[in-house]
Amino acid sequence: MTPDLARLTWTDVPDRPLALVPLGSFEQHGPHLPLDTDTRIADAVAHAVAERLPGEVVVAPPVVYAASGEHQGFPGTVSIGNEALKFVLIELVRSMALWSGRVVFLNGHGGNATCLADALRELSAEGQDVAHVQCFPPGGDAHAGHTETSLMLHLAPELVHMDRAWRGNPTPIRELMPALVAGGVAAVSASGVLGDPTTATGEEGARLFDALVAEVTARLQTEETRR
Repeated sequence: MTPDLARLTWTDVPDRPLALVPLGSFEQHGPHLPLDTDTRIADAVAHAVAERLPGEVVVAPPVVYAASGEHQGFPGTVSIGNEALKFVLIELVRSMALWSGRVVFLNGHGGNATCLADALRELSAEGQDVAHVQCFPPGGDAHAGHTETSLMLHLAPELVHMDRAWRGNPTPIRELMPALVAGGVAAVSASGVLGDPTTATGEEGARLFDALVAEVTARLQTEETRR
């Protein structure tokens, strides 16, 4: 079983392990998915990837509160913003570097990408051994649609309310960006959904999850061989 860092004592922590840190969010995912959807997906991928990697690997508790300001138009969303998240990520790595061999963030929320990249640039300049991988399937719909709903039907079907799922705004995210930046998700979708969750299935979620785990694993193994 993959070492879950939160369950270990300090004497059980391996010597200089690779530390995987799921990076999620706590934000609305339509009327049908839980607020911690991004976090759950990133955490599940991290644990599955850790089981496939050679050597000593631990999975840290996920970073739940992140940069989700674009979803603040919906109750339940909790965001700490870009500057606070950048500071948290930097301090996490500085602390974990004292005992880990390398820290890799598995990012499950697109809104974190900018401050994550900024944090890693600063950390790399300090000489920290840190990296990140994106933790969502390429080519899927943008938010709480077919892709995420399928993944959640596979990972936690008891938390998915398909009777409340309906088609949201299907416009590609790149075309929505000006309105999203100006007014957040609420400006382009009353339900908070960007895509179509009504077509989602657990079988599709299992396929997407397996492909995502394989992709992330391969990327980390490739990076390790280049080190």
